[in-house]
Amino acid sequence: MWRSLASNAMTFLVVVVFVLAGVLLWGQNQYSAQGPLAQAICVEVPRGTSMRKLSQTLEERGAISNGSIFRLGADYTKKTQALKAGSYLVKPNASMAEITDVVTRGGASTCGTEVVYRIGVTRASVQVREINPATGRYEEMAAFNPAEDDDPAAYTAVLEKADTRYRIALAEGVTSWQIVNALNGIDLLEGSVEQPAEGALAPDSYEFSPGDSRDSVISRMVDAQKLILAQAWEGRASGLPYETPEEALVMASIVEKETGGDGERGLVASVFVNRLEKGMRLQTDPTVIYGITKGEGTLGRGLRQSELRKATAYNTYVIPALPPTPIANPGRASIEAALNPEQSDFIFFVAKSLDPRDGHNFAVTLDEHNRNVAAYRALERAN
Repeated sequence: MWRSLASNAMTFLVVVVFVLAGVLLWGQNQYSAQGPLAQAICVEVPRGTSMRKLSQTLEERGAISNGSIFRLGADYTKKTQALKAGSYLVKPNASMAEITDVVTRGGASTCGTEVVYRIGVTRASVQVREINPATGRYEEMAAFNPAEDDDPAAYTAVLEKADTRYRIALAEGVTSWQIVNALNGIDLLEGSVEQPAEGALAPDSYEFSPGDSRDSVISRMVDAQKLILAQAWEGRASGLPYETPEEALVMASIVEKETGGDGERGLVASVFVNRLEKGMRLQTDPTVIYGITKGEGTLGRGLRQSELRKATAYNTYVIPALPPTPIANPGRASIEAALNPEQSDFIFFVAKSLDPRDGHNFAVTLDEHNRNVAAYRALERAN
């Protein structure tokens, strides 16, 4: 009898183990399987929210099929206590495992509003953008120039939101003076900062938090440019007419100011390299303009003949070499073009049209170049 009871008990335990294993496997599959969400949503996780409360919200909004499995999965993966406050984008068909990872990863929120301070070549503007859950992409809600416009309500409203992200976006070719001047106008940043050397800052996008120092933002830009220049210098072509990375940076800044077209940077760099190798003057207007403005804004007029003839350190119509410093902060593409220019025989170029986006006509001989210049002058007269 006792033997029979023991046998039955053992059989029952085996069945229970198999059932539990099956339930566990089913739960794991449910936790990792595609979710029921048909359209992306933004999920707000306030400070102090528990995983239980979040699971209820997700279940109510149709993002998960079972709140209990969601909580057990988070607990099993030891993420229950790692929940981070913020606004998060939950993509269509996201699994419970993917959602758990998103809301516990930390860092900047992946959904909500962002303010972008764009520092361009001629002006700084502010853009307020908000994620569209249907597309997962930011859409512009407001844009203004703080030097000319009043702060719109859309801007002042998002400053009060805890989950608003802030970015500074530098355009290629912006000067160090323009960057520091723009940073001083961002009230969310603190402290003073000295103007860094021209060319020392990497055009890119930089996230910051209210209360960050201006100096810390500048330091990140400097570190990024050092890394870009070092990597490009390491992989440079042989036989270039630069003795130091700093000279290459000067060339990159000239290339940056002469063309905004990605497809032309290598050719423009080849023209200037060919000129240096032939002992010719670079004869580029942006260097002359920088010698006049020192990068503090734009010239606002054409160059005068007297300015083109005047001997200055930046007048490449007079000096037979590179100017002493960069004339702007070049981006990665221009630095790489300066250190790996295309192979060509071109020593001249002029704009194809009055629209800089149309690029340039390149020439090997002066006669060919003069014809290209005549065609450009005709366009100027016609307009």
